[in-house]
Amino acid sequence: MKIIKHYLNGKDYDGGERESDVFNPATGEVISKVQLGNQNVVEEAIKISLKVLESWRLTTPAKRASVMFNYKKLLEDNTDIIAELVSQEHGKTIEDAKGSLQRGLEVVEYACGIPNLLKGEFSSQVGTGIDTFSMKQPLGISVGITPFNFPVMIPLWMFPLATACGNAFILKPSERDPSSSIKLVELFEQAGAPKGLVNVVNGDKEVVDALIENKYVSSISFVGSSKVASYIYEKSAAFNKRVQALGSAKNHMVIMPDADIEQASDALIGAAYGSAGERCMAISVAVAVGNVADQLIESIAPKINNIKVGPYNDMNSEMGPVVSKQALERIQSLVASGVEEGADLIIDGRNVKLQGYENGYFIGPCLFDKVKENMSIYKEEIFGPVLSIVRAENYDEALRMVKENPYGNGCSIFTRDGDTARDFSNEANIGMIGVNIPIPVPVAYYSFGGWKNSIFGGHNAYGMEAIRFYTKVKTVTSKWPQGFRQGAEFKMPTLG
Repeated sequence: MKIIKHYLNGKDYDGGERESDVFNPATGEVISKVQLGNQNVVEEAIKISLKVLESWRLTTPAKRASVMFNYKKLLEDNTDIIAELVSQEHGKTIEDAKGSLQRGLEVVEYACGIPNLLKGEFSSQVGTGIDTFSMKQPLGISVGITPFNFPVMIPLWMFPLATACGNAFILKPSERDPSSSIKLVELFEQAGAPKGLVNVVNGDKEVVDALIENKYVSSISFVGSSKVASYIYEKSAAFNKRVQALGSAKNHMVIMPDADIEQASDALIGAAYGSAGERCMAISVAVAVGNVADQLIESIAPKINNIKVGPYNDMNSEMGPVVSKQALERIQSLVASGVEEGADLIIDGRNVKLQGYENGYFIGPCLFDKVKENMSIYKEEIFGPVLSIVRAENYDEALRMVKENPYGNGCSIFTRDGDTARDFSNEANIGMIGVNIPIPVPVAYYSFGGWKNSIFGGHNAYGMEAIRFYTKVKTVTSKWPQGFRQGAEFKMPTLG
């Protein structure tokens, strides 16, 4: 059986006595094993990173940008290979995997402009004969701890910008689907990045703690659950690290009485059930305002029933399995609790069985109506293909639900009324807001990040927020003594 090793200094690295199974979620079969690192592997990665950092931090931004241009082309040329690796280990459809790669590519493209993004400021004559200027300098070694649901997109949100800013980078991908992350680094080196500039250390909490505690690590970037994000934030802060930790979500879509119901229901289908709901930006709660709920259900129910559930290698599949048996059992348990607590389960996807894939982690789309705020399916991040419809009497009640939810990643509103949309955009205490857009993930030259319990630390992902996160500002104030200002000399110089 294939053993997935660490990737250090441009080659596989054998380290760690423990291993973890990597599954094909469509079949439930173990397809490989991944080594779980330890303190020794982390220290080796640090040693390599420090050595490469000596020269990379002095490399001109223009040369770093040329690597990014090459990298973008290589990622585009290898899209099919990367998507296949993602789908094999995660389960999402090929098209979905390609889409997530594209969102990562946008950040690589943004990194191509790093010479402009690193420009400092200059002020002449702040005092008599005194000038002041600032510069952005790299932190040193940055670490990225990335989740299973986007094993390509999230790493591409991190290490291209971190290295473009002059840092070395250590990537700790999810042990559930590490292969595509390693492929990203291999292609990065083919693009011209020095070997060892980005190293991959596989592992679990032992590796995470070792990275946080290492004195040479300057920053920690994390995407995952709020429980883990909070832990990483607190522990990293205790070790004086700069922290960017993105956590859980419970994203609401508010559908107003004047909304285009067909447009809203089409948007909900993709937002709730794409990637089998395993997205931190998935819409899991539809807030139907006034008398909209019945119309919405009438429109969306047939569309949900027509969703094609299947393995990634079936080109007709629109929704694949969830990532693991544990994830499947948790989703099934939450659906059962919704029924027990009194919600109406209109569409029950728990009994999906596919011929030839009986042991796969498949669950069909589920739809609840008349969900209340005290129910588990409302309060918890399900991270599966479960959509809850909550009925609100008016706009104020819908807005209150959004504001009182402990998570603040993303939300959206569907309406034809500009005043309502503007008020919602201003008043919702959420990091990313969509107006007639179901999943408002910003483009690469803005930044991604939530509010409340959806983020820990002071910086969002990518965009200028990432440039500020991966650099530190140095300000220089200078005054030069007066020298000799001689005119032109026309006589033959002598030694006298």
